[in-house]
Amino acid sequence: MPVDSPYIVSARKYRPATFASVVGQKHITSTLQNAISTGQLGQAFLFCGPRGVGKTTCARILAKTINCTNITSDTEACNECESCTSFNNNASMNIIEIDAASHNTVEEMRDLVQQIGIPPMTGKYKVYIIDEVHMLSTSAFNAFLKTLEEPPKFVKFILATTEKNKILPTILSRCQIFDFHRITAGDISAHLEYIAAQEKISFEKEALDIIAQKADGGLRDALSMFDLMVAFTNGNLTYKSVIESLNILDYDYFFRFVDFMLQRDISACLLLFDEVLAKGFQGDIFTDGLMNHLRNLLVSKDPQTVKLFNAPENVQQRYITQSQQTPQLFLLRALDFANTAALEYRNANNKRMCVELMLMKMCNIMNKLAPKPITQTPTPTATKTQPAAVNTNPVNTNPNLNSPQTQAEKKTP
Repeated sequence: MPVDSPYIVSARKYRPATFASVVGQKHITSTLQNAISTGQLGQAFLFCGPRGVGKTTCARILAKTINCTNITSDTEACNECESCTSFNNNASMNIIEIDAASHNTVEEMRDLVQQIGIPPMTGKYKVYIIDEVHMLSTSAFNAFLKTLEEPPKFVKFILATTEKNKILPTILSRCQIFDFHRITAGDISAHLEYIAAQEKISFEKEALDIIAQKADGGLRDALSMFDLMVAFTNGNLTYKSVIESLNILDYDYFFRFVDFMLQRDISACLLLFDEVLAKGFQGDIFTDGLMNHLRNLLVSKDPQTVKLFNAPENVQQRYITQSQQTPQLFLLRALDFANTAALEYRNANNKRMCVELMLMKMCNIMNKLAPKPITQTPTPTATKTQPAAVNTNPVNTNPNLNSPQTQAEKKTP
């Protein structure tokens, strides 16, 4: 790409423009499409959820679609009418975006309320998208309350926030609330594959999986890391280059640690931990990673809880295989040791010894879980004595039994 050509980051270049292209929020897009097709649109919507999951994007798509004069049979904007064209060119007068972080005073909210009464020049609705609405002051919320409850018929409000708990209950009761979920690592990885194919970037599947896991459910974070890795690797994304650049400890290390613990090999664990420290990773980062690995093994033991482990299919299968070889009691005790070490690490004088002690305790778990071999204690040898002679014809020592009177009584019937 020439140096003087305009560069657009992937988060903006590949921002979804239709409901169908929104990643990982099917429950939101289908509900909005049904409301548009049946004409049951509310006057105010509240989109809440973590950062980078598509709240503002869905708000723009909704505003564009309800103003479209030729909605398709799939309840999508046509991208051909005057309203869609002006929106695509950032020239729409009916869609107003407001940043509540910088417009949060009562005076600014009063000015907004006065402008709401002006009907749109073209199109059906005037749509106000208020981003980060939790940043409004209490007075601004109260000034906005009456207008939000009974706006003109041609006005729609779409509020977006990452902190729903900071919004007044009176505002929440007047909005239709849509909760956005974190996007799964599989959906993020698939979207990164699509972008890499469009940009003709060579990649390894495991490299994209690592980026998807590091993003922690935020697609925008994943796209930012993707752009960074493309620049770092000069368009050749490999697994090794990604974990080096993002300072990620390879999960293969944790699989080896658990194998050594099951074999009760303390020496191998200590040597492998020394190798981890030589790569520049601190003990607290290692402890957190090991704790997360043990947790993933625990939830992978039961098919009902595997869904709690958000990872690509190939990585998930590897966890399932090792979890079947690991006793559940070992995982619970190891998690307890790891949690204790994480709490004590900050105040420990010898931080390395704190982590090494944790590893030695984990290796000792299997010694307590394994059944102890039964050893037969030798019985003490008794002194050999001559067996007492058994009298086969015992003589009764009672003199009364041998008297003539007694013998006569025996013969008497």
